[in-house]
Amino acid sequence: MATSAPENTSIYQQGQVLLINKPVKWTSYDVVRKIQHLIHAKVGHAGTLDPLATGLLICCTGKFTKRIKSYQAMDKEYTGSFILGAVTPTYDLESIPEQPCPVSGITPESVVETSRRFLGEQLQTPPAHSAVKMNGQPAYRLARRGIPLTLAPRQIRIFEFEITRISLPELEFRVVCTSGTYIRSLANDFGQALGCGAYLGSLCRTRIGDYTLDNALTILEFSRQLLA
Repeated sequence: MATSAPENTSIYQQGQVLLINKPVKWTSYDVVRKIQHLIHAKVGHAGTLDPLATGLLICCTGKFTKRIKSYQAMDKEYTGSFILGAVTPTYDLESIPEQPCPVSGITPESVVETSRRFLGEQLQTPPAHSAVKMNGQPAYRLARRGIPLTLAPRQIRIFEFEITRISLPELEFRVVCTSGTYIRSLANDFGQALGCGAYLGSLCRTRIGDYTLDNALTILEFSRQLLA
């Protein structure tokens, strides 16, 4: 059972599932370290969010850390935005946009039609700037050193891909997908399919399985309830 309202720190040694709303520019590990400091118990998270992403992060404490893999395997829902007309090495705003391309020929119809191509099972290549291990190291460390990388594609499935707003060069979207899907890669692949390039402008994880962002606490809210 998930809890979003802590009662006291003693319950965390036995195990709790916490729903946390990760703030922008925090790593998932930053959240884990902060909670560890607050509750003085073992903490792990079930599914990394990039520093620029926000939204639902499931954290398990104490003995419940053994359940992390079961939460990691759950389907995810995201909302966010793509920026058309350029690409970035990291597929998001952690690096500078390059290779500008006009988007004047892009129509709402072509955007929606292209989104439909990504529905269903497919192979997706993770970003070079990701935590995927290469020779025992996270790929992003090698990529930052300029080492060329070829990551193996992974089988994923996109259940829903809805374009919710079009205001070129920006698109807003909602995606429901399997665990292991990289929305940054989806942005890059989407731009390639449109022929103009694209990168991820913003990202928020709104659901993991049946757990929703609506029931999550910010770090500040969690801290205050511990002291209440």
